[in-house]
Amino acid sequence: MVALLRDMSYEMRMRQLRSSARLNSRVAVAIEWEEAGRSLRAEGYTIDIAPKGCMAVVPEGFAVGQRLRLVNLTNQISCEAVLIWRGHEGRAGWELGLELQEPSADFWGLDF
Repeated sequence: MVALLRDMSYEMRMRQLRSSARLNSRVAVAIEWEEAGRSLRAEGYTIDIAPKGCMAVVPEGFAVGQRLRLVNLTNQISCEAVLIWRGHEGRAGWELGLELQEPSADFWGLDF
């Protein structure tokens, strides 16, 4: 039952993210996180963006549910994010689905 509730929550979150406008857009991003008392950073790029999230490729794999900081390297605006999906690992890194937590209206520098 608990697993089913988790799956339903995930499904609902994915529907909400995908129901908003999405753009295929390659934006240079960095992901920052804390590990063992150290601040770490990995740089990558987006595949698509939306007002409340993105799919990015980053050379680090994270656990679904992990809280991260996403930095748009074009305008240096950052936002807290939660990893809601992790896809395949390719040559450039892991496919990551990130949900932005209270992003500023100009986070991507676009009007959706």
